[in-house]
Amino acid sequence: MGLFHFLIVVQGIIAAALVGVILMQRSKGGGLGMGGSPAGLLSARGAADFLTRTTTVLATLFILLSISLAFVAAREGSPSKIDDSLQRTAPAQAPAQTAPAAAEGAAPAAAPATAPKGDEVPLDK
Repeated sequence: MGLFHFLIVVQGIIAAALVGVILMQRSKGGGLGMGGSPAGLLSARGAADFLTRTTTVLATLFILLSISLAFVAAREGSPSKIDDSLQRTAPAQAPAQTAPAAAEGAAPAAAPATAPKGDEVPLDK
């Protein structure tokens, strides 16, 4: 899993850089764009071109890295066999209990309650 963790860290760094570059760009409302000198790379036009190219490169790297992470995760995380440890088994049936014989002269025992069917509610509760 060493390669996977390395790629995750690199993707986090690229994502942070991408957010920073996007926030530095000047939007209609000004955004967080930085001012600069009127010459060279730091001119308004030069900075805009540089930030646009940087955003494009970082976004492309982020997408390619995401796809490669998906392939690495699928290759390293694929199980070699199907896990059937959570498969249910039918519970064993307990033997039916017989009612004890009623003593001579005793009152007859009440009939056993039957289990409710479907949405029925037992009346004895």
